[in-house]
Amino acid sequence: MIHEVDEGLRLLLETELRDSGVDLVFDAPTKEWSARRNAPTVSVFLHGIREDATRRRTGTAEEHDGQGMVVGWRTPPRWFELTYLVTAWTNRPQDEHRLLSEVLRRLVRTDVLPARTHTGSLAELGLTVDMEAAGPSTDRQATADVWSALGGELKAAIDLRVWAPLAGERTSAGPPVTEGLVVRTAPARDGDPTGPGRRLRYDGASDPGEQGFAAERERRLPPGRRRRGSGAR
Repeated sequence: MIHEVDEGLRLLLETELRDSGVDLVFDAPTKEWSARRNAPTVSVFLHGIREDATRRRTGTAEEHDGQGMVVGWRTPPRWFELTYLVTAWTNRPQDEHRLLSEVLRRLVRTDVLPARTHTGSLAELGLTVDMEAAGPSTDRQATADVWSALGGELKAAIDLRVWAPLAGERTSAGPPVTEGLVVRTAPARDGDPTGPGRRLRYDGASDPGEQGFAAERERRLPPGRRRRGSGAR
């Protein structure tokens, strides 16, 4: 799921950066990386993954084929918050701020990752992937800690958060029963081979009707017994 969110963000931002000659990467903006950079670059660095426990659900849901038959069961998806650090890198701070402004304009234009950018499991689930850029609840101290861990100086950045579903586990169902039960006998002691067996619906049996053995039938009681709730005669 994480790589599919990365791909969605790439498709979203490339439309804004396509003709500007700017590289879009998901590398960690360390000192070594910035020293090797030789073109204007936007870095979308993932540094936090946290489950949104308020969306967790239990149980299973049935999956059906085109004929309506149950082919499996799947547990509900679990939602995770992905936190990105979006930065711009050029040779001049003014150019960086201009580039960062273009990226911010694109990110705040929508609060969901467009469905056209969904791939893999995100496209199969068909669920909304929410996103928030530079939101008011951003933990500024955590951002400073990220820069400290990267070994670089604090830099203007956009905190981007994405809430995406991770598909639940799937259990396949066995094929539907299409043949009746077959009864076979064990070989005799003298070594005679066993017969090919016979089905329970052998010739001469009564017709079970359209519902087969699932149909309700009247159960006969043993002699001297009467149904519960019936009065004495």
